[in-house]
Amino acid sequence: MTHRPYHHGDLRAALLTHAEETLKERGPAGLSLRELARDIGVSPAAPSRHFKTKQALLDALALEGFDRLSALLIAAQDEAGESFAERLTALTRAYMGFAAANPALLNLMYSVKYDPSVPSALAKASQRLPELAAQLIEDGQRRGEVCQGPVEEIGLPVMAAMHGFVALAIAGGIQADAVEQGLKNTVAFALRGCAP
Repeated sequence: MTHRPYHHGDLRAALLTHAEETLKERGPAGLSLRELARDIGVSPAAPSRHFKTKQALLDALALEGFDRLSALLIAAQDEAGESFAERLTALTRAYMGFAAANPALLNLMYSVKYDPSVPSALAKASQRLPELAAQLIEDGQRRGEVCQGPVEEIGLPVMAAMHGFVALAIAGGIQADAVEQGLKNTVAFALRGCAP
């Protein structure tokens, strides 16, 4: 039996990185703190310093996913033009890129999003995308590009259309050579639906 060290340079980061790789390959059921410890080369007890349970590890992965997605969406908004159409397109394109690169992580994020028992930090992080959407709608209203009315009522169909488009594109429901035109058509459809 070989002795495995308890300490690691940055065990928490290593666990999260390796857990995300395992999540991609085998899904949440394939994650095991003991196996992660073995793969990283630390004692089986070492992960418990950072994650008491597998669920705590999954929650941390989801939180990291929301952090990365939020940063990506904010950057896309900052780089987009000023019009509602340009910003909605940039938001959707960035979301689609994240979803394509991280499908297992996105599934995990959405699975915890609606769980009332999630830690408060994770619950708060899961609200960032709706908050960004609300800000986008409010800005469109201020600019006269979006009809007036309750932001939630206007934003829900717009975001549902965009999320649905992304889900279809990522699942292969839209031919690869039709994705770009499909994105333009979906944005145009959403714009007509919320036009002043």
